[in-house]
Amino acid sequence: MSEAPIRVSEIFGPTIQGEGILIGLPTIFVRTGGCDYRCSWCDTLHAVDSDYRDQWRPMSVDEIWQEVTRLSGGKPLTISLSGGNPAIQPLGPLIARGHAEGYRFALETQGSLAREWFAELDVLVLSPKPPSSGMATDWTAFDDCLRMAGDGPQIALKIVIFDDLDYEYARDAAARYPRLPVYLQPGNHTPPPADAGDAIVDIDGIVERMRWLVDKVSSDQWFDARVLPQLHVLIWGNKRGV
Repeated sequence: MSEAPIRVSEIFGPTIQGEGILIGLPTIFVRTGGCDYRCSWCDTLHAVDSDYRDQWRPMSVDEIWQEVTRLSGGKPLTISLSGGNPAIQPLGPLIARGHAEGYRFALETQGSLAREWFAELDVLVLSPKPPSSGMATDWTAFDDCLRMAGDGPQIALKIVIFDDLDYEYARDAAARYPRLPVYLQPGNHTPPPADAGDAIVDIDGIVERMRWLVDKVSSDQWFDARVLPQLHVLIWGNKRGV
């Protein structure tokens, strides 16, 4: 039986992972197309909005792998599977192919769709969306993601914070999953339009929210949480492919 194609928005790198548990790590990004969410502040609309699906390419594992190895020079590194929501795509065969050649795989998803191949990942970042996103979290589906992952990957919880309601949501989520390390990230309130590859970003505003978030965590003595920026935004703004 032939493998199902994977719908790809873009493949780029090597660059650094800009956020979360692997921040700063040299990475190749395989960004898939399509998402079951429509967050109000989405910063990757070109990989989410179906109006741009004509730019998403159905690719075989072989086609993806040729591009990954070209970009990496054949040197095994970490591949970040992102989106959109990459859990929509049939990524199991790609993970198996990469592992056979020494590459590692990290995936970030909101936890709305559970897949058996989560157990084959090296790193799984679950990023439930807070109230500012306009989306509601299905905690049953989130629990299914954890169950599918089992003891396979390293798992972390990452939550974007824009305001006090988001912060309280993050506190509740962390209390719900006390065994998961928690990463908090100030949100980008100036995300790029889907058709803009390098839109203006309010770095000063993002840094100010970062300071506010550090102060909140410190004053609440929430010492289990790690507050990190989107490093790629601080360096390159809203530019794509970096």
